[in-house]
Amino acid sequence: MIGLALSHIWRGYGSAIFLEFGDLRERLKRDGSKANPAGQMSLMIEWSWRIEDHATIRCGSWSEEEFWPDAFAAILGNQVLDVKTFGHLPEIEVTFSNGMRILSFMAAEGSPAWTLFDRRNDQERWLSVEAGILLNHSAGD
Repeated sequence: MIGLALSHIWRGYGSAIFLEFGDLRERLKRDGSKANPAGQMSLMIEWSWRIEDHATIRCGSWSEEEFWPDAFAAILGNQVLDVKTFGHLPEIEVTFSNGMRILSFMAAEGSPAWTLFDRRNDQERWLSVEAGILLNHSAGD
């Protein structure tokens, strides 16, 4: 993921967000209408996330939604400099070339609610957390 640019960001249900990295490919919904495009890699954070700059939290999943578009625009088009997990129950942090970061941080019972998808090869893979353990999945598993 390092070196890929954030090409598209979109909102799912509630406060879920999807970040699409690298080249985009079109997708269709089951009814044949256009869906949001998929990147070479995608990060889904179902809830409890925030976007930071060097000095402040620009917005988060609990912020007023009016703050979201400016924060999304500030990271869109920037390359990924670093990706890491942190914490005993692994959360994810992505650092962009402009110094901003997006972080997950589950604030409810259960496991951290993020998934990192890798579509760069023929077989899609994804990384998620279940019962405190990082799990690497593939479409053939």
